[in-house]
Amino acid sequence: MTKKQRKILYPTIFISGLFLMAWQVTIFRNTIIDLSILIGIILIVGIIAFVLDFKNYGKTYKYSGIGLYLYSSMHYIFGYGFIACSIFMLTNFYLAEKEPMKKSYKIVERSSLPGSKHHRNERKPTFRINYDGKIKELVFQHKYYKKMEFYKNVELEIRKGYFGFDILENKRLN
Repeated sequence: MTKKQRKILYPTIFISGLFLMAWQVTIFRNTIIDLSILIGIILIVGIIAFVLDFKNYGKTYKYSGIGLYLYSSMHYIFGYGFIACSIFMLTNFYLAEKEPMKKSYKIVERSSLPGSKHHRNERKPTFRINYDGKIKELVFQHKYYKKMEFYKNVELEIRKGYFGFDILENKRLN
């Protein structure tokens, strides 16, 4: 691969990784998975890509010293690591079992998040549940915010993901 091609490839992979990670956040909110697993995938893939391709990165850009290591590791972790993590999450999500099962969970804690950019005052309620020994935070629409103290449990439709991590299909407050 030529230097000119690599100068196009590296930023493309970096930006693709960032976009996929932003999309992955919505999938993460609907998946029961430990955050340390995802961070592990990101770091392992990023480090492997760093080891395998660092010489090419150094030949492509004119960084030196600590800057070379900082920028290259950032590219590899945010680019390759985020892409690999997104592929893992998307595969688990979209290749999940078809039939959901219903379960009900007691609400352990309540809080809220600010709304979107132009609707900051429209807070979104969040409810934490104990999902089989793990605390999972569920985010709901603004319309549930005023009555958030009245809800006692959450009813979930759950599918088993491709890699065994549960997918939350539908959420309903009771």
